[in-house]
Amino acid sequence: MEIIKIIAALALAFLAGSVPFGLIVVKLANGKDVRMIESGRTGGTNAMRAAGLFAGVMTALLDVLKGVASGWIVGLFMPESTWLRVFAALMVVLGHNYSIFLIERDASGKLHFRGGAGGAPTLGGAIALWPFSWWFILPASFLVYIGIGYASVTTISIAFFAMVIFIYRALIGQASWIYTIYGAIAIIMVIWSLRPNLERLRKGTERAVGLRAYFQKKAFHKKPSL
Repeated sequence: MEIIKIIAALALAFLAGSVPFGLIVVKLANGKDVRMIESGRTGGTNAMRAAGLFAGVMTALLDVLKGVASGWIVGLFMPESTWLRVFAALMVVLGHNYSIFLIERDASGKLHFRGGAGGAPTLGGAIALWPFSWWFILPASFLVYIGIGYASVTTISIAFFAMVIFIYRALIGQASWIYTIYGAIAIIMVIWSLRPNLERLRKGTERAVGLRAYFQKKAFHKKPSL
């Protein structure tokens, strides 16, 4: 009976994560298919590119709620299980990045999944594990966004700061070390999803945001015309 509860909770968490809110929001906003825009991902950043700031913010909020929902799902089946809380939150991130509702066949005939990069549901999963985690993760990630100036690095920083928070809480005896597993695996999952972005970072072709974009634009306009 217990194994059935575990399977059911993880399956529901994966299905919750798979809901492609970016696709839905952008379709409702302007009829476009977000998968055909820029990176093709369904997360908040690409939704903003496809349909504007409001669509991006709405998508991000809904994706955060998917992560938060993992806590509600576990509460229905095994509320006392710390392990299940951690892995249900990770299943939401997995579903978000590889949505069961966005299976496609490529030119070679192989099936593959579409989705986002995992930043927003990672934040939501951290909130499910400790409700106050967003107080620290959001400001820290915002500083990364403004200061370092790359959306991909900001996404990775969300998982990184989640791990730092859970390590600190474990060190001071306020949480189980099991929660640190969430941050560690989330970092791996997000980095794996962002491989194309990291390759562009290596080549120096990744799109800048925040202060980096501002100074790049300013420097461009200062160049003397030939």
